[in-house]
Amino acid sequence: MIDSIVGNKLIGIKQCTKSIKNGKGTVLYVAKDAEINLTKSLIDLGIEKNVKIIYINTMKELGKMCSIDVKASAVLVLE
Repeated sequence: MIDSIVGNKLIGIKQCTKSIKNGKGTVLYVAKDAEINLTKSLIDLGIEKNVKIIYINTMKELGKMCSIDVKASAVLVLE
């Protein structure tokens, strides 16, 4: 299990989507309990752009991994 996500990162579906479209980002973390209708297009885009996708069990756990006190549905590690 990953304890924390280090390095430059973006948090949130909109920011992650925008950066992946611009060819930035190497690893996408997605919470399994996030709304599928919000994350599906982001996951599909990540697959299309050959971004590695890692699933995390909960949004709370993903937020904690980013050292923030709120839940996170998606996190993108930048190049």
